[in-house]
Amino acid sequence: MADPEEHPTDQPECPSLDGGGLLPAELRAWMLLLAATGAVEQRLRAVVKERLDVSHDEFLVLCLLAEQPEGGLRMTRVAELLGRPKTRLTYQIACLQHAGLVTRRSVCGDRRGVEVALTDKARDLLKATSAPLAATVTESLARFMGPDQCAAMRGLVPDLAEDVPAE
Repeated sequence: MADPEEHPTDQPECPSLDGGGLLPAELRAWMLLLAATGAVEQRLRAVVKERLDVSHDEFLVLCLLAEQPEGGLRMTRVAELLGRPKTRLTYQIACLQHAGLVTRRSVCGDRRGVEVALTDKARDLLKATSAPLAATVTESLARFMGPDQCAAMRGLVPDLAEDVPAE
């Protein structure tokens, strides 16, 4: 957890920092992670809207598609990975398609299957905005975690542990 001496003055002290509560360490850690995630999402929503002019949920779709080596993903897989109902995802994809950020096409041999993929416009937009978005995440996490905790969190995702330099 972040050093209490470095805690921002505009936020109340986290009651679980002293460890004297009723919850075991694993639950306190989970609650801190949820608080950090919430802070990141709240700040990221504003930056995503300002820089990309899409909703946070649409941004998550773009990020998921950006991680595909080539091609796209079936809509059912996107819904599954994001934990979203297919009907809500259909609306989000329609908005992204209208903005020229994704394409939709039928899957060969499956008349109900639909695959979505990023357009070049979306790839360019994500490349241009990835640094400020990453900085937003880093700054938001720093309010809750110190450099060691951030590094440990990155270490939970093996691919990221190698790619992202320590703060």
